[in-house]
Amino acid sequence: MAGRPPRERGTGARLRGPGIPPAMTRNVLILGAAGRDFHVFNTCYRGRTDRVRVVAFTAAQIPHIEDRRYPAVLAGPGYPDGIPICPEDQLERLVKEQHVDECVFAYSDVSREYLQAMQRRVEAAGARFATFDVDATMIRSNRPVIAVCAVRTGCGKSQTSRWIVSLLREQGLRTIVIRHPMPYGDLAAQAVQRFASVEDMTRHHCTIEEMEEYEHHVRNGAVVYAGVDYGAILERAEKEADVILWDGGNNDTPFYRPDLWITVADPHRPGHELSYWPGWVNFERADLVVINKVDTARPEDVATVERHARERNPRARVVRAASPLAAADIAAVQGRRVLAVEDGPTLTHGEMRLGAATVAARQWGAAELVDPRPWLVGELKDTFAKYPGIGPLLPAMGYGDQQVRDLEATIAGVPCDLVLVGTPIDIGRIVKVRQPMLRVTYSLEERSGVLREAVLQAVGARRGAGQAVR
Repeated sequence: MAGRPPRERGTGARLRGPGIPPAMTRNVLILGAAGRDFHVFNTCYRGRTDRVRVVAFTAAQIPHIEDRRYPAVLAGPGYPDGIPICPEDQLERLVKEQHVDECVFAYSDVSREYLQAMQRRVEAAGARFATFDVDATMIRSNRPVIAVCAVRTGCGKSQTSRWIVSLLREQGLRTIVIRHPMPYGDLAAQAVQRFASVEDMTRHHCTIEEMEEYEHHVRNGAVVYAGVDYGAILERAEKEADVILWDGGNNDTPFYRPDLWITVADPHRPGHELSYWPGWVNFERADLVVINKVDTARPEDVATVERHARERNPRARVVRAASPLAAADIAAVQGRRVLAVEDGPTLTHGEMRLGAATVAARQWGAAELVDPRPWLVGELKDTFAKYPGIGPLLPAMGYGDQQVRDLEATIAGVPCDLVLVGTPIDIGRIVKVRQPMLRVTYSLEERSGVLREAVLQAVGARRGAGQAVR
């Protein structure tokens, strides 16, 4: 697999190897993390009649998502008992016991080295290895689709998506945001979810991680759909949308075929746009590459990312954008001992070493960033053990009630003057914070006008010339 991932798989005929009798059932194990894996099943395997059978999913990256079943009501004919979801550390046993022919890798934000290691592991267990078929998993919509993707977690998709929604609202267009899946609870109940208010998130029992992705859109006036079955989700969303905005998760590829494919790159991690799966697919196939955070990155790193874009995707337009920070009381940071609380996945599997709160603390004159590690409680200790490179920052982990309690207890124990929160939501609404707290927000600033032009042209071309632009 030198320099490239294994050949993508996903459609029926390509799964049948030479010398295999047509009547023999081929068993597939989908390697996932509660999201993309289910979409791969729904688009490439559900309802098939050509003797290809998914025997199980495995679960990685996210805590407490294994030991469930993909329910029969979603799995469809041929799976009356649903499909088991097992921890990824059981991969070898599953390959042997279920006579697995092929393992399909279906999660995101992993390095080329990690992907190669997984291939070696699968092949050593006796199965073939493939990545998911990008094109086969992109559903067509009867509405214009703008896809906002990234090369890594934490590049700045959120502010880019909000900016686009606001732009299209100015044009009189209703944009429905469809968010990458985060189904960590009852999968059947979460098949199609609609969020138009904070109360909707409470009603759906959303985790902190889910609220971080939905709430900022809702407060920006958008309706958000998410869930498990993205065909059914699209059917619902199209009924109230002029435009669909796909807001991707991690560095995953779009679930819908886009009229404009935007990929956000991060100059704080130059080179990652070429070495993390499937972010390099987004980078190489984008219509427009947004190099974000140019106001805080080194100029030479911005230039590196731009050079890579020109080399790998010469047809794409490339724009530079800033991520200016804001807070209600910037002066409150000056001279204070600050605990920086940042977005969880960005610090963990996103491998980022700073976030909005960290940058704000430095820019606004904090006396010290207080290291939370001596005061970690419960599952947060496990998080730092798994991701020791996080450093003196606190990820706002909240995949379950216990993690929320551990986060609250950890913050309470840190001797700081100020808790500076750089998460997309106000965690003070979720956990009790005894210290003074200040929330940092960020936005997109792109002055060239190229992003605006590209969005309006793509929407106008699909809806009819001139209809979207005033």
